[in-house]
Amino acid sequence: MKLPQWIGLAALTAACLLLWSLRDVLIHLFAAIVLAMAICTLVGSLRERWPIPRGWALLICLLGLVLVVGIGASILVPPFVSQFHQLLLQLPAAANELKQLAIATINNISGRVYGLEGARNWSAQFLSNGTALPDSATLASGLGGGLQQLLGLAGNLGSGLVQLLFVIAVTLMVAVQPQAYREVAIQLMPSFYRRRARAILLQCGEALSSWMVGLLISSLCVGVLAGIGLSLLGVKLVVANALLAGLLNVIPNVGPTMSTIFPMAVALLDAPWKSLAVLGLYVVIQNLESYVITPSVMHHQVKLLPGLTLTAQFVFTVVFGPLGLLLALPLAVVLQVIIREVIIHDMLDRWKPEHLRFNPLR
Repeated sequence: MKLPQWIGLAALTAACLLLWSLRDVLIHLFAAIVLAMAICTLVGSLRERWPIPRGWALLICLLGLVLVVGIGASILVPPFVSQFHQLLLQLPAAANELKQLAIATINNISGRVYGLEGARNWSAQFLSNGTALPDSATLASGLGGGLQQLLGLAGNLGSGLVQLLFVIAVTLMVAVQPQAYREVAIQLMPSFYRRRARAILLQCGEALSSWMVGLLISSLCVGVLAGIGLSLLGVKLVVANALLAGLLNVIPNVGPTMSTIFPMAVALLDAPWKSLAVLGLYVVIQNLESYVITPSVMHHQVKLLPGLTLTAQFVFTVVFGPLGLLLALPLAVVLQVIIREVIIHDMLDRWKPEHLRFNPLR
């Protein structure tokens, strides 16, 4: 390679290293853009119904969001916190009940196979070797340590507050002037590609808007269905479990699995059959969400294969941490649009081998 090519390669390498060192800032910036897109979607919907200036529409949307969050926090947060605290306290007892149920089941099976005396010997050996599940105190201390480690992933309270203020500030600034910030990003492109880049950014915005609207509707449906089903089954702490089901639905694959653990633990204290009934209920709800609710509300959503979604969650969690897991799906939506429009349409579809290219001198 010639000297200019070496300089270009060195500049590209330095830019990649700089972006890698700033990955935490970039993921927070992307979170702010996603929130700003949500606000802009609300503003656009409001202006479609009533032809009012954008500034007034933005102010109405922000005041409405503050009002809804305030009312929801005052009504739902106190019972949720109380019930979630009771939920955590009941997990050790549920684990102990599961231990006893497992031992009884294994003793029953081994008694049928080896006889009653063999079952007793196996149970005594199982408990004496220390292979039994830990008691309630050990589980409670382990749960507390696990929660402390989970909270420690986000850093200390001061840095978390600074990051939250940064995301809120950038969100408001982008929501006030979205076109101006979009044009700044377009100016970084080569002049011949700016019109095409503007169209691609608009497609990314439409895909994000469609994903956010669909996710909101599907999460509400999952929470309502979970609350109704748990009430019919007579499971305690309905409000906490229903809210957890709706909130954790934001995280695909991982979230629904996590939301099933808590109601199953509570139901296990009442009767083992209730725990299995809760598992069946959540399986039905997730299938309804995947095959009925989501296709009905996301007509224009970017289609993501389950394997690609799971891979994106793993990769973005490794690169960006817990926030990457939360933003894995919107990141995958945007990257899929960029890959489809830039790499496939603009590069691969127009590429031809040298011997197939038209040469007017032949």
